[in-house]
Amino acid sequence: MSFPSSIRITDVGPRDGLQNEQAMVPIEAKIDLVNRLSNSGVAEVEVTSFVNPKWVPQLSDAEAVLAGIDRIEGVVYSALVPNMRGWDRAVEAGVDKIAVFTTASETFAQRNTNCTIAENLARFAPVVEAARSTGLPVRGYVSCAVACPYEGAVAPAAVRDVASALLDMGVDELDLGDTIGVAVVEDIDRLLSACSRIVEPSELSLHLHDTGRAALACCLHAMQCGVRRFDSSCGGLGGCPYAPGASGNLATEDLIELCRTIGIETGVDLDVIASASAAIESVIGRPLSCDADSGG
Repeated sequence: MSFPSSIRITDVGPRDGLQNEQAMVPIEAKIDLVNRLSNSGVAEVEVTSFVNPKWVPQLSDAEAVLAGIDRIEGVVYSALVPNMRGWDRAVEAGVDKIAVFTTASETFAQRNTNCTIAENLARFAPVVEAARSTGLPVRGYVSCAVACPYEGAVAPAAVRDVASALLDMGVDELDLGDTIGVAVVEDIDRLLSACSRIVEPSELSLHLHDTGRAALACCLHAMQCGVRRFDSSCGGLGGCPYAPGASGNLATEDLIELCRTIGIETGVDLDVIASASAAIESVIGRPLSCDADSGG
């Protein structure tokens, strides 16, 4: 196994990072965050979600944020889209890519979407079909890819089955999420071994949380196993409202530092990411898990 020459980073801070903040973050601060991330060199920024505003009030301003950002050529601006109503809003707002969201845990599906996994897939199947008909790329998230806050360990075969259903539906990219941040290197081995039967590791994205402080070790091992795409969040911003005790996402700064240490190109300016983290930290009024001033 060897390290890749480069990896692709999606910063999910504006969506996954901010969605749990209780106090409303001003539109201007969200726009500033996206603009700073755009200028950092990340390949993609997950800007917002077009979920029903009553479920995630923090992201009820999705259209205004997308209308206010300064788009940079080459940066992909994506958003989460749960249903056809969200699809209509996302298309009108001019997103470059959409994401649909499901899980490998039946209990998590019930707690999160009040339906089974099969019902959840059926709900957003028309969204994927609409995206395919217009040529808009679709990312398919599979949460609880390692463990569920209610069920415990999740079988890799269950992840593979859901991922296979998403591919059959027509998604362009699979994103496997360690929602509660408990993965260790051995879990990555099991997960990739199961999913490599249906998709090459180089075509997968990993979305790691850092509750157990092993996210970087998991990234490092995943890179050696062929994974080239990773989600992270500036300053480690974020968590999951449906996963009690889950801490923030893997910090973009930490991922960049890791890659810089071993000679992997990210194309991302660490200082710009650190400034983005510092700016949003001052708005939400609490320290982030990654030191925004140093980037470490």
